[in-house]
Amino acid sequence: MQQVHIKMLGGFSVSFQGKTVDDSANRMRKVWLLLAYVVHNRKRAASQEQYLTLLQGAGGEESADPSGKLKAMFYRVRTMLNSLSPTAGHDWIVYRDGTYCWNNEVDVVLDTEEFEALCRSAMETEDGAERLALYEKALSHYGGDFLPKLSMEPWVIPLSAYYHRLYVEAALETLALLQESAAWQKMVALCEAALKIEPYSEELHCRYMQALLALGRREEAVRLYEDMSEKLFATFGVMPSDESRALYREASRETGAPVVPTDGIREQLTEQGQQGGAMKCEYDFFKLVYQMQARSIGRSGEVVHIALFSLHGYRGKELARRSLDVAMNNLEELMLGNLRQGDLVSRCSVSQLVVMLPQANYENSVMVCQRIEKAFERKYPHSPAKIHFSVQPLEPREMKK
Repeated sequence: MQQVHIKMLGGFSVSFQGKTVDDSANRMRKVWLLLAYVVHNRKRAASQEQYLTLLQGAGGEESADPSGKLKAMFYRVRTMLNSLSPTAGHDWIVYRDGTYCWNNEVDVVLDTEEFEALCRSAMETEDGAERLALYEKALSHYGGDFLPKLSMEPWVIPLSAYYHRLYVEAALETLALLQESAAWQKMVALCEAALKIEPYSEELHCRYMQALLALGRREEAVRLYEDMSEKLFATFGVMPSDESRALYREASRETGAPVVPTDGIREQLTEQGQQGGAMKCEYDFFKLVYQMQARSIGRSGEVVHIALFSLHGYRGKELARRSLDVAMNNLEELMLGNLRQGDLVSRCSVSQLVVMLPQANYENSVMVCQRIEKAFERKYPHSPAKIHFSVQPLEPREMKK
């Protein structure tokens, strides 16, 4: 008997003798749901009760004749399969021991099983070249996440997460092997494909940046970092890792640039569109200024304080993301207009702002924070956000001799 090819990664389709049916017809969602469940449980037949629970969960009213309803649904499944071969429906799905099940005498090639088997074989192989070949073959089987049109079904969710995680692990292992052989172009192609499936993996972004830097594509690496940084902060409220920032600094460093005269350098360094109030900066830059000040005040004896502003709902309740974003923008704008020109402001998390207050003692720093807090309450009296602040002195760093 010829093989039946079933794909469940990135979509659901059944192919036989050069013909294919797939789940593109949304009106047949329950038919495809039932078929997917039969295929998934083909080595252990599900009961009629399980099928009925599955269909009930997919929507619809309870039937006065559940057995008749189930029979009608399987009739539709079989009819669809008959479009591949006149007797496919009854040959592949049989009624046995009081329930419907897949006929295990049918030779089935299932992409999920092939993908998983290839990943396992690659993990167990010590030879680098063979391991790389197995991983590349495994990745070629992953057309996307498991049963995407049924992704909200309770039994699909853990399986989708499992195959997704297995794909990311396989991609990272493949990238490490490609990096060992300096196959930078292949790394770029794989990273681009993998980030479409897992757009929030910082490790994938790092490997992508490394490949771009090796190919001399610095501007692309910079844009990649900036996009990743914005995405991570907007979605999870986190900042990129030290490894990502180190790659970004390397990508930003120009090489082979023409010599620039002193006046030109001074013009580049001068702040454009200078306005009053504090200066806003990225958190990565804030850290560098903090470290520089920690070195400096040990010699100069100057006083610098750090203030951390946090936003939360009243009585400690968590704010809705939209409300939090609006409140953070309002607080940041208020700070920039009310602090001194020498003060520095940066977002350090999705709900926090950190401020550097040079030449200000503890009492004055607290007064500045209280003034910001009261100004926020006056300007935004109906805001659901409540400000909490803390002030700490910047500790001088003792340099090793």
